[in-house]
Amino acid sequence: MSRHTLTPPPAAAAGPQAADRPPRSPGTLLLAVLMLGSAAALTLTVRTDVANPPFQGADERWLEWMGGPHGGLPAAVAAVLDWFGGPLGVVVPLALLVFLLVRGRRVSAGFLLGVHLVGGMLVVQGLKHLVDRPRPASPMVRVDHGSFPSGHAAGAALLVVLVGVLLVPAARRRAWWGGGAAFTLAMMWSRTWLHAHWLSDTVAGAAAGAGVALLAWWAFSPALARERDGRVRAAPAQTRQTGAPPGPGRTARG
Repeated sequence: MSRHTLTPPPAAAAGPQAADRPPRSPGTLLLAVLMLGSAAALTLTVRTDVANPPFQGADERWLEWMGGPHGGLPAAVAAVLDWFGGPLGVVVPLALLVFLLVRGRRVSAGFLLGVHLVGGMLVVQGLKHLVDRPRPASPMVRVDHGSFPSGHAAGAALLVVLVGVLLVPAARRRAWWGGGAAFTLAMMWSRTWLHAHWLSDTVAGAAAGAGVALLAWWAFSPALARERDGRVRAAPAQTRQTGAPPGPGRTARG
């Protein structure tokens, strides 16, 4: 017997699951670091002078372009996005959490809950209290304290990443990212069009929301992959036992 038959290949020696498990993507980590770094840089810059940061002139020019008239289709779109980032900003993640639990995807449900709490509450609200930047004059919607960063923009970017990770098949994610970027940009526009935020607030919010979600995806991708692979392997066993292909509620993609 040759020495080659005695020494298993590295993938086989590590176990069958290690060979099939995708490694953490360095591109995801790099993008997360860039997003969070951008949000941190904007935070430190605004914190030095909340009333007049270096880019205040650009923020004010953008706000002038958003001056109006405020009516028609833009007003309807902005109102829907404001509502989506308000009441629906809680309802949609909660519905997604229930869906994942019903499907038996406990790891994905825990991932969703943890990231949403960290990104939507701890990071955004923490930055709001840290910076406490004054909002533009006469906002057209009801707002809370602190203009920086935009919670609506952060929530939109966070939700785009979470849905893409947990529900969208990998082969279709490129199209999802494009649509999600358009949705996030629309949310950023609506917040400035309604005079609820400065432009830099929305940029920081979107960067913070996406950065938190991407960093969590990179960190927990092995656990999500194990859950997905376990469900895929369980589906053929169910088919052999029942003699019928698995129904739509028996398989899932992470």
